[in-house]
Amino acid sequence: MATAQTTAAHPRWVRRKQARPSELLAAALALFVEKGYAGTRLDDVAARAGVSKGTLYLYFANKEELFKAVVRENIVRNIAEAQQLVRTYEGDTAELLAYLMREWWHRIGDTPASGIPKLVISESGNFPEIARFYVDEVIDPAHRLLAGVIERGMRRGEFRKVDAETFVRVLIAPLVMLLLWRHSLGPCGKQPVDPQRYIEIHIDNVLRALRSETATERRPAGAVRRRTAR
Repeated sequence: MATAQTTAAHPRWVRRKQARPSELLAAALALFVEKGYAGTRLDDVAARAGVSKGTLYLYFANKEELFKAVVRENIVRNIAEAQQLVRTYEGDTAELLAYLMREWWHRIGDTPASGIPKLVISESGNFPEIARFYVDEVIDPAHRLLAGVIERGMRRGEFRKVDAETFVRVLIAPLVMLLLWRHSLGPCGKQPVDPQRYIEIHIDNVLRALRSETATERRPAGAVRRRTAR
């Protein structure tokens, strides 16, 4: 009987151990967004995740490594999946770009991870190492991805000739502003911002600015399907 009880209990213990990193990352994300990088203590992360501080150190050496893991799980992973989509996509470039912008909101902007950009911007002066990490693993890859999409549209005659690198900065700036507003002045504003409407207007402006005069207005044979987030 004791053997049977031990065997039955063992899978639950294994699942608990496997769940710990994700629980720690979820707790860390919530605290980083609530308290900022400087204000987040590893003791608090462990307590919110329901584990000891020693358990946290089994997975993450220090707060910087924990923060990097949070960013990789919640943002970098989504960029990698978008890169894979772009590599295999064969349809209309305007449809692809619009999809990426909407999916950015679905996967990042409308999640707790939307508070990460504000954290990095506000604390980059005191913690340049996390700013460099964010530039290397988030900003630069995202810029290259979007610039590549714009260049694809130009090669196919769907977009007019533009400076893709600069255009990407113009494209991204309003999206970042939406997140900053949401996590700073937004709660105090008298006029709430409808993020879905905001993004649709931004997409319309971006595509109007990019479309070639000779490009035919058409939709791809198969519209881009939303990827299912984990």
